[in-house]
Amino acid sequence: MVGESLPEFNYPKDVLQPLLSTSNLSSLQQAQEILIKDSRAAVGRAELASKNILPTVLKLVESLHRASSQEYLMQATKLLRNLCAGEVANQNSFVEHNGIETVLTVLRSAALLSDPDFGIIRLSLQVLANVSLAGAEHQQAIWLKLFPNEFFILASICSLETSDPLCMILYTCCDGKPGLAIELCRDPGLPIVAGIIWTVASVGSREDWFKLLLSRLCLEDIHFPALFFKLCEGNASEDRGNTALGDNVFSSEQAFLLRIISEILNERINEVRVPNETALCVLGIFKRSVSIVDFGARAKSGLPTGSTSVDVMGYSLIILRDICAQDSLGDLKKDSVDVVDLLLSNDLTNVILSLLHDLEPPAIIRKTLKDSENGELNLGSTKLCPYKGFRRDLVAIIGNCAYRRKNVQDEIRQKSGILLLLQQRVTNDDNPYLREWGIWSLRNLLEGNAENQQIVADLQLQGSVDMPELARLGLKVEVDQNTHRAKLVNIPGSYTKPVE
Repeated sequence: MVGESLPEFNYPKDVLQPLLSTSNLSSLQQAQEILIKDSRAAVGRAELASKNILPTVLKLVESLHRASSQEYLMQATKLLRNLCAGEVANQNSFVEHNGIETVLTVLRSAALLSDPDFGIIRLSLQVLANVSLAGAEHQQAIWLKLFPNEFFILASICSLETSDPLCMILYTCCDGKPGLAIELCRDPGLPIVAGIIWTVASVGSREDWFKLLLSRLCLEDIHFPALFFKLCEGNASEDRGNTALGDNVFSSEQAFLLRIISEILNERINEVRVPNETALCVLGIFKRSVSIVDFGARAKSGLPTGSTSVDVMGYSLIILRDICAQDSLGDLKKDSVDVVDLLLSNDLTNVILSLLHDLEPPAIIRKTLKDSENGELNLGSTKLCPYKGFRRDLVAIIGNCAYRRKNVQDEIRQKSGILLLLQQRVTNDDNPYLREWGIWSLRNLLEGNAENQQIVADLQLQGSVDMPELARLGLKVEVDQNTHRAKLVNIPGSYTKPVE
């Protein structure tokens, strides 16, 4: 018989006796329960390490696996996981006594079942994850046994229970040994990460290991392009939305990856500097998505919209927005190129200004124009915002790019963009915080730029625009008594960048 009624006397004495002796109990089940409890605390793990109990637990796992005693095996694996949590002596003993192969045997059996045993798989992965935290030697040992085939099988399991500890192992190995990150992001490693993304996109994640792994590969290293384009291959889902609207160009997994990267970057904007390769790739994705998105339908929601192409465009735009907000983060290495300057040299400003120019004016301006004949404002544009917040994100990028960059300030003026930006200082239900981002952009366009200040002063004097926000920016319009020309001068004031 197996399971709960498995006769304990069938086990070798060198397995049972140490466990029963250490726990001062006569039942294997009771012994495991008390040892699991004791091993939850560091002092308990240290005491059990001094008694060299881990090799015995490994033998127990082997015996229970052969006997197909699932309930006892779950308990033994849980004990093994606890013993390896932060106790170096146990972690070393695990590797020395071929623990990786033992756990891997259990993993293979559980993963290859027609109905995979997610509980056993999760516990086994947690064992390996705890061991990987011991250092580079342990990470290398695990990697050699599991990469790539075993990792690929595990990544193909669509389960919330198993994806988190798998991500923990991969992140810890790649973070401890950078060379492993390179292996993971080349064939045959890329299908492993792609499989994990597919799983998390389908079932979600509870812990932070998935985001930590993607941050390590895509934001702290240069592997985003390879991973993004891998997701458009056969491992991506075939449900790509409305093909008539261009949704067959990108996969839903690609949109999901961009969404997660945008979240990570926003959460760690003061910690990571996006590699130039990643920034240029995102800009290329954005340009491609702009060419296929349908701008003829008014947005019904913010991101995600349900349209793959719109989501790809929106999340890539948000990533660009936050990249352009990182100008003051850290010092550039000698001979390195500033990532924002690199984006600007690849036509970022022109693309964003063109999109903003082609959008219909904000609702409050459209309403005003119905009662006036202001020829300076053009209603001939036909493009509508494809998602709520699109206009705001365009304005935010311009504001971030113009921050202390005179070349950008001048470019916007030369392309008749100042009046266009002035129109964005309004409240808009479809673009939360549009007014705040509009004021931020105006502030950055005017800072230290006499030519831009003069244009705004002239517009204010002519009554072409009403700008009560100038005082908030610490500026006011004065007329020079000698030249009779308007100019902006400083007044006491303060300004705070909008925060979402």
